[in-house]
Amino acid sequence: MAFNKQALISEIQEQYLEDDGRRPWIVAFSGGKDSTTLLMLVWEALVGLTPIEQKKRDVFVICNNTLVENPRVLKFVNKQLEAIRNRALDKELPIYVHHTVPRLDDSFWVNLIGRGYPAPNNMFRWCTERLKISPTTHYIKEKIADYGEVIILIGTRSDESSARAASIKKHEVKGERLRNHPLPNAKAYAPIKDMTTSEVWAYLESNKNPWTGDRNHELRTLYLNGSGGDCPIVMDTQTPSCGNSRFGCWVCTVVKRDRSMEALIDNGEDWMVPLVRVRDFLYETIDRLDENYSAEKYRMPIRRNKAEGIGPYWPKYRYKILKMVLEAQKAASKADPNNQLITLQELSAIQIVWNRDHIYEHTVSDAYKEVFGESVEFGQTALEIDREKELLNTVCAENSEDVQLIQRLLNAQKNKGLLLKKMGLQSDLENILQEYVRPTFTKLDNY
Repeated sequence: MAFNKQALISEIQEQYLEDDGRRPWIVAFSGGKDSTTLLMLVWEALVGLTPIEQKKRDVFVICNNTLVENPRVLKFVNKQLEAIRNRALDKELPIYVHHTVPRLDDSFWVNLIGRGYPAPNNMFRWCTERLKISPTTHYIKEKIADYGEVIILIGTRSDESSARAASIKKHEVKGERLRNHPLPNAKAYAPIKDMTTSEVWAYLESNKNPWTGDRNHELRTLYLNGSGGDCPIVMDTQTPSCGNSRFGCWVCTVVKRDRSMEALIDNGEDWMVPLVRVRDFLYETIDRLDENYSAEKYRMPIRRNKAEGIGPYWPKYRYKILKMVLEAQKAASKADPNNQLITLQELSAIQIVWNRDHIYEHTVSDAYKEVFGESVEFGQTALEIDREKELLNTVCAENSEDVQLIQRLLNAQKNKGLLLKKMGLQSDLENILQEYVRPTFTKLDNY
């Protein structure tokens, strides 16, 4: 069925007016072609409703930032979201923009550099749940708690892939526009499911974007630059595209090469070269069937639960990756002060994890100073730390071996105070004391 813009807008309006606006709409927005098309159509539908009293249903535009998004794409998306927020306010539309981010304890760098989790691959994609699914699910559950029920608008299309077509068909309810959703008290609505890719681009280029006023020229340019100008690419990690190019997390090692980032570099984004180096090094460390690959080179022979088996990265590689990320951050911030690859909160959490893993030979502050030439402190200043050490040395003058024990006990308490998860302090203290009295475990820093 050929795309009929007015018919689709009428359908969206009809659906919007159902149940007297009792259930809010949550529109998933990534800034890509499909989510932009979806939101433009919803916007046009709302503008066409008169009088204003009909616009009772709240529409929440939700965008998930994994904190490792391609910085060039993130800059574009953030600009779009700000324009949506301001224009909706001017037009008195019940459209509200919200962001979601992963919890600090779930962030990519806290897990990979801090805990030593291996770079994700097709068999172990630990990042998807933590960075994407969990934050969005938490947001939706909050809205369900507030309203009782919600309707989630998604920009999925059958034309994207056979897997998408099968998924859409599987969740369809015969004779109904709304589909089943895995979350209780939630329904899904996919207005553009029957649009083809060519129809999406035709719509974007022939209609003015209501929040920017242009015909999506910047979006089109971003797609072209990210694909080397050969073909439009998609911003959805689940959807394959020409040349294996895609926009998504710049650290993604599920693909062999990040062709979109390479293409952006070819089109003038030279500051992204250190980002490619980080990603390519992470790809080098992942498990694969390669006679030249040695898991023992990068990873410890004991897991985090102390069971035998290939475990986390050796501390020296965690430190190396941290330095590489900080060097990439230095280049990124020179190109644009708003570019942020790793936050100070993440750096603090990484140091906390290293303290708990008994990694004392490397510190986050050391890496930061090597790259930026200045110190960074977490919680205590260098002067306060020196005074604490001096006091401990004085008090324990006759039992100097107790200094390290007390420092570790203090670190355990401080760590629990900074991290979200404060449970388990007593267990940590008992383990430290037991190890001090009767060492039974080879420390992680003995390598």
